[in-house]
Amino acid sequence: MEKITDKINALPDGANYFSLEFFPPKTSMGFANLTSRLERMSQALRPLFVTVTWGAGGSTATKSLELAEICQRQLGLTTCLHLTCTNMSRSLIDDALEQAKVLGIRNILALRGDAPRSEEYREEGQLPEEDSNKDFTWAIDLVRYIRKQHGNYFCIGVAAYPEGHSDESHPEHQDPKIDLPYLVEKTAAGADFIMTQLFFDVEAYDGFEKMLREHESGVFKSIPIIPGMLPVQSYQILRRVTKLSHARLPEDMLARLDAVKGDDELVKRVGVKVLSEVIEHIKKRPNPGPRGFHFYTLNLEKSVSHILEDCHLIPQPLLDEDEDEAIDVTPAINLTPPEGALPTKERRRLSSVNSGPRNRVIISKPSASKSSHPSYEAPETEAGLLQGPINTRANTLAISEGEGSLGREATWDDFPNGRWGDARSAAFGEIDGYGPTLHVSTPQALKLWGHPVNRDDITNLFKRHIEGDLGALPWSEQGLSPETQTISKELLALNSKGWWTVASQPAVNGVKSTDPVFGWGPRNGFVFQKPFVEFFIPSVDWKALQPRLKAHEQITYFAGNAAGDFDASSEEGVNPVTWGTFAGKEIVTPTIIEAVSFRSWCEEAWSIWREWQRIYPVKTETSKLLGGLRNDLWLVNVIWGDFVVGQGLWEFLMEG
Repeated sequence: MEKITDKINALPDGANYFSLEFFPPKTSMGFANLTSRLERMSQALRPLFVTVTWGAGGSTATKSLELAEICQRQLGLTTCLHLTCTNMSRSLIDDALEQAKVLGIRNILALRGDAPRSEEYREEGQLPEEDSNKDFTWAIDLVRYIRKQHGNYFCIGVAAYPEGHSDESHPEHQDPKIDLPYLVEKTAAGADFIMTQLFFDVEAYDGFEKMLREHESGVFKSIPIIPGMLPVQSYQILRRVTKLSHARLPEDMLARLDAVKGDDELVKRVGVKVLSEVIEHIKKRPNPGPRGFHFYTLNLEKSVSHILEDCHLIPQPLLDEDEDEAIDVTPAINLTPPEGALPTKERRRLSSVNSGPRNRVIISKPSASKSSHPSYEAPETEAGLLQGPINTRANTLAISEGEGSLGREATWDDFPNGRWGDARSAAFGEIDGYGPTLHVSTPQALKLWGHPVNRDDITNLFKRHIEGDLGALPWSEQGLSPETQTISKELLALNSKGWWTVASQPAVNGVKSTDPVFGWGPRNGFVFQKPFVEFFIPSVDWKALQPRLKAHEQITYFAGNAAGDFDASSEEGVNPVTWGTFAGKEIVTPTIIEAVSFRSWCEEAWSIWREWQRIYPVKTETSKLLGGLRNDLWLVNVIWGDFVVGQGLWEFLMEG
């Protein structure tokens, strides 16, 4: 039941603290794994608080509240719930605030969300007074509303943008000085702390913080300003996120990452150093109170653990030596401590001994020969004692490096997941957790995609994207990668048939991991790929294609429509379509397509289609066209098993 500001004020002078952000996973398996990850991270890293994201328009409301409940009630973490106020019913805002109170959550990050679009987002039967946009246009409206309805019960945070808020329709206006009057109003209206957008330009942040602290209004003089940090998970994700957020990458920083961009492990290592340098620089700046940092984890833990370790941000557990009963700081686990950890005899006995999932076998005396399972054995003299303390700096780093059973849990999904990652991963399918979105403003969307009125117009958009003449589609905010460009001829042929492609990859048979086009992972390996393609197809064409897919021995397929109908060659199979072999490592399979991942993505794909339709007035020809297509089309994913002769996929699809 603690407020964030109370916890900050209770810290000693000169202390540092950090917080972690998580988003609700897309699958139940991801939810279960995130719960375990949260428990492990909370015990090993001990953040001051955590935040839970809220999807635009309330798209993740139920899952966000579920995750917030796990954090606050089950794990006992001080939790801050994000809350947007536009393009959803006003009752949802009231319900979210009441649910937060029921759960004991006393911290809200008040955000606007997307620009208000009442007509597009009004649900059938929704009364005008239920429209949140009637009362909420900006985040300041939400801050005032919370204060009016709930007084000082909630500790309220607001967002700030060190490089200025980005507006796709007027990107030249991105300037923190333009945003300043609005931030002054938000803060004066009742904000208790400020949390910034991610950034890498530390000089820009220095100027921004200085501007706030010295502002004539005085509202920023002592308020906590928490800079937002994005650990570098991969080169591709970094470039994508910085493009979407309009965060600048300084030239020297980009050069260091460019030099290793072909090696995912080196990218992470350089990324850890880069962000650690930024944090150490900010730590040296004068501050009116304890200095904090907020980490956008993307539901992963390896990189953030390293950064926290390198920057000495992990607080040490407090043990009261005068108490007879030990403080239980972590569940008993079976992880042999790495070099540097305290020996067992220096460890206090915990009340949680042998409460972990694996009990240790008590042996009378050590065997003369070396045991193959030392982690499962304990001599009589150590019965009931942990093998070593988990909450040490050495152990924390060992876990994040992948050592021991906990290390495997920490890093098994460390490679970028994306749309076709492992559905068991907490990071599956997202980079931000803010729900289905076009990633562009309405003016920018209209500039990109115009006003199509027939199928040929839609076909032309997809073909222009493949040819490089159109920078984005609703399902892809970037142009084709060099890898996808190698099959552009085949993709153009499919789109010319009116089968609109949204994902694909060519066959790869044992290419070196350093290959500039197809390579990924560490340098000492080889990578493989099964070819696949995903496309929207008219229902009449689907009826003809489906039996052919089912009859072919090399094909695995999944298909679904907006009505929720689903078909697959096998719902039980797991299909790794990208894998790599590296010296001294297990085979890595970062890209997997299976029924659960396809169903999750299929739902999102049709939601994005609806978002596209919503930018046009209801009775226009374009809105009618997109609505009719959404009701008719199927989304189909076809995987070709022969990665040696991958051309067979394209020949098969072009037949008939």
